[in-house]
Amino acid sequence: MLLTVDVGNTNTVLCVFQGEEVVEHWRIATDPVRTADEIAVVLQGLVGQSLVLTDPDITGIALCSTVPSVLHEMREMCRRYFGDVPSLIVEPGVRTGVSVRYDNPKEVGSDRIMNTVAAAHLYGGPAIVVDFGTSTNFDAISARGEFVGGALAPGIEISVDALSRRAAQLLKVELARPRHVIGKNTVEALQSGIIFGAAGQIDGIVSRMKLELAPGDPDSVTVIATGGLAPLVIGEVAAIDAHEPWLTLIGLRLVFERNMTEIQPTP
Repeated sequence: MLLTVDVGNTNTVLCVFQGEEVVEHWRIATDPVRTADEIAVVLQGLVGQSLVLTDPDITGIALCSTVPSVLHEMREMCRRYFGDVPSLIVEPGVRTGVSVRYDNPKEVGSDRIMNTVAAAHLYGGPAIVVDFGTSTNFDAISARGEFVGGALAPGIEISVDALSRRAAQLLKVELARPRHVIGKNTVEALQSGIIFGAAGQIDGIVSRMKLELAPGDPDSVTVIATGGLAPLVIGEVAAIDAHEPWLTLIGLRLVFERNMTEIQPTP
């Protein structure tokens, strides 16, 4: 079984694959000061308590991270606790099969490259991935499966936090769909602005990106939603064609398979 780990700024998502199937998954808070030993304890606890993994046999690990301090500890965790397991850490130099058409390819987060790998594999190109995380990422993928750029916007939770901090009379509300667009109280009004505002932003950016990706046929562009906050708004977004919650992890699995003959246990 392959363990895949996507370390984001807010959450870390872990999936266990058996072949192409996700057989177990977890979401935990990303803690930038958590040590390799603590990460190992958390991971072993999750695997040990799983009702699905009756005979957990991790035969490979693939991970990516947007948090450098966590990446260092993850590398150490693999070395100390899974030293006999082939491990792949996605970083510059790893063969992904994706051509990055960006001014400085090193600026592109590894999670965005993994999204590109998986989207091109599952849906082909041209495509747009909308990843709902700490930031809302819009990743543009050409007809040939290249990462050609995108857009970055404040994530939904960041917007809520900023509003509650900067406006004394506005509360931090539950992220839920209100009954009406026209709120009848402060909570509903905030929820309306947050949820429907995000939906309008996504439809607007996606429609513009489609015209740049495929000027002659914008409808040929497939739009895929992923990320932990996607279920909050995708029902309100007309532009979304597919929802794939494990897109980044699928990309990790594909890249692990691509490099399988060269991957060695972490020294």
